[in-house]
Amino acid sequence: MKRANKKGKKIIGWLLFLAAIGLCCVQGVYFLLENNYSVEYIDNRLFYVINLLIIVFMTLTIFLLLTIEKKWKIIISSFAAALILLQAGLMINHSYETKQVISFSPELNHQLVIKEDSDTSQAAYYRTRYGLFVRPKEDLPYQTSGDYKVKWLEKDIAAVTYEATDRTLHQYIGTYGARDGGISYSYVASMTRGQWKGETAQVTNSSEGIVIEHKGETEHYTHENMVQFGTLALVLMENNEAKWTIALNENFESNSNAPEPPAGEITLYKATMEKNDPISLEYISATD
Repeated sequence: MKRANKKGKKIIGWLLFLAAIGLCCVQGVYFLLENNYSVEYIDNRLFYVINLLIIVFMTLTIFLLLTIEKKWKIIISSFAAALILLQAGLMINHSYETKQVISFSPELNHQLVIKEDSDTSQAAYYRTRYGLFVRPKEDLPYQTSGDYKVKWLEKDIAAVTYEATDRTLHQYIGTYGARDGGISYSYVASMTRGQWKGETAQVTNSSEGIVIEHKGETEHYTHENMVQFGTLALVLMENNEAKWTIALNENFESNSNAPEPPAGEITLYKATMEKNDPISLEYISATD
């Protein structure tokens, strides 16, 4: 019984040692990617969490695999505790320095990642590159006030609504897919030409621009006031502020190379920091 117990400790000790070595390799890959490709962890706190796990695993490995005196156990435990407190403190400090917005798609296969420098209020949008690692794609065009609202309009479209430091309202759209097979770059305004109707809103997209009818109010947007994100979404602007997002639903088909009108649905989403739901619209007729 005693021998079996000792053997079990040895097995656990070696498993923890291998786990610690594996985590050290992960950190090594991280340093390599960071230095050469400006890559970061999807959540910056992972760096410190992995360090904590390495410390814990190595400490347990020593206790399980080696026979050491009590005083050395106390010294090793104290040293490990000091390292753990140091890593925890660095993690908390980093959380104050960098604000992170991390949101997973409904099917968990896409991640929206935004990281903001607390000192400059400048935020950057990141794309996943290597599993746990992300790389900055571009800066958000306005300095932010620090508040974000994320809404997944489809499993591959995420709308981020935020206020800038000048109190203007903006939307940034993360897109992670394509429609019509993604063979070529396509323009949302052209693909959604026609009249679209939902329960509480109607969209008329013509050569003169886009008209939104919602709750008795009518708003007109020219092509100069449209900002496209990827090939899946379009943000309508007025006075340098976001007003609406138009996104292509998963079932949308433009039929751009055929005489048939668009099929499927589009989504209309109002830019507001208050809680609101997207509006699904169906094609009803053609325009000029």
